[in-house]
Amino acid sequence: MMLSNSKLENLLNQLLESHAIKDYCPNGLQVEGRARIRRVVTGVTACQALIDKAVELEADAILVHHGYFWSGEPLVLKGMKQRRIKTLLTHDINLYAYHLPLDVHPELGNNAQLAKLLGITLRRGLEPWNSKSVAMVGKLDTPMSGAALAERIAQALGRTPLHCGEYGPEEIRSVAICTGGGQSYIAQAAEQGIDAFISGEASEQTIHTAREVGMHFFAAGHHATERYGVQALGEWLRQTHGLDVIFVDIDNPV
Repeated sequence: MMLSNSKLENLLNQLLESHAIKDYCPNGLQVEGRARIRRVVTGVTACQALIDKAVELEADAILVHHGYFWSGEPLVLKGMKQRRIKTLLTHDINLYAYHLPLDVHPELGNNAQLAKLLGITLRRGLEPWNSKSVAMVGKLDTPMSGAALAERIAQALGRTPLHCGEYGPEEIRSVAICTGGGQSYIAQAAEQGIDAFISGEASEQTIHTAREVGMHFFAAGHHATERYGVQALGEWLRQTHGLDVIFVDIDNPV
């Protein structure tokens, strides 16, 4: 089955409600390619390696979480950015990117998919006044120690997380999640008495916060925690619209 590139953008915009979320980049079709789309390559970041693989696979479109045109970055097209966009235009490949809308979607989003993978039932947003809260709060299916949760994360993601928990509770029940670079939300999680916080990255001050408020903190990798939303979104496209979707994982240790 095939879709027009504009139809695919409209479908994704409606599904992810991208119009309702203020973001640091444009969400939707970022670079226009050929008009008809049959094969879509999905990935976390629109790096050159992913683009080259899409060319090799003769993809009509690339769908990612991390695209281009971030606020505050240089506007000129030269160097790395020029090479990436030149490759897309030369091969007539569409680039779609969804950042925060893909983080917060209640079923297909990065937080929802990571929680499902780790046996955490999400209950509410960490910011209860915000219907599009980026960070979420849930409960473990079975209470466990910090060491046991670290092992579960390692098994699920294929990498050992950074775990700070020497002053955390012996048993973890409540967990806040914000994939990627969401470590700054730990302060809000601490204020709400949550037992543990899982994110992708750690900042220097994050560890001090975890120690001083007495909670567990897990940094499981920016890339590793954000592989699953785009896969779920690609599977939705395959099942509901019959597109040929291929996930390509370009390894990143961060």
